[in-house]
Amino acid sequence: MLKDFAKLGTFLTVVKERSFSKASKKLGISQPAVTQQIKWLEDYLDTRIVERKKNGITLTKSGEELYRVALRLDKCVVGVEKEIIRIMNKDLTFVIGASFTIGNFTLPTCINDIKEAIKNDVLIQVDLTQNILNQLLDKKVDLAIIESPIFLDNIVYREWIEDEFVLFSNEPLPKVVKPENLVNYNWVCREEESHTRRLMSEVFEDAGLDCKSFDIKATVTSPTAIKQTVLKSPKNSDRQTVALISKLVVEDDIEAGTLYCAKIKGLVFKRPFYVAYLKDRKHDAFIEKVTSFIMSRRRF
Repeated sequence: MLKDFAKLGTFLTVVKERSFSKASKKLGISQPAVTQQIKWLEDYLDTRIVERKKNGITLTKSGEELYRVALRLDKCVVGVEKEIIRIMNKDLTFVIGASFTIGNFTLPTCINDIKEAIKNDVLIQVDLTQNILNQLLDKKVDLAIIESPIFLDNIVYREWIEDEFVLFSNEPLPKVVKPENLVNYNWVCREEESHTRRLMSEVFEDAGLDCKSFDIKATVTSPTAIKQTVLKSPKNSDRQTVALISKLVVEDDIEAGTLYCAKIKGLVFKRPFYVAYLKDRKHDAFIEKVTSFIMSRRRF
């Protein structure tokens, strides 16, 4: 008798994503592990359920029948999870550890929704990624949402959304700035050991640019400090002040007209965000509920 519902969950994710590789990222497991679980189901049912194509996957007739059954089972499991959380409901605080951009600019918009989802208080603890992961390992935070993963064996990492950096200033910029003109600005940057600074340097180096040639007027330790420093920089000076920052940090200011952004011709600064939790809490009802809630929202 099939009792391992996790394999059916993997099957549903493969169908939804139409890809084994995309399903592995969503589930936080390797692609071979996804393939192995689908093969286990096919061996158990003694029939093929998935056909892999160049442009994705298709279901066989047996796969379509299993998909309908798995959907019904998934609805039942969701209902049971709600009941479990209701039974578990107690006076506790669910702690989410988050990197600076996520904790200060992304999660605050949905913290009340998370509280409502698990019927408990939620605390967001903001720190450097390394510190957040250490707190996760020490069980001082329940869940981590990070922007620069340090992959450890006993932690599950699930890729969430893709973040993009933009060039911004407190004065209007051209829609597109040529790389060779970047030396004509005053710069505000993160500290050299930060992930943001490393990402910035790597992209520039790949384009043949040396960050050391930039006129860096200020080095700060958080996205908030970068934004505030640029906001308060002198205007109408000979050299405009700029910085690179996550678009999530400045989008409200850009919409309000207090900041302006531009693209850098030929350069793209992107990074994925990850939801992370301990492997031994993979089936914890609270972890599953909060993770599912966050993963289902591709934009806050």
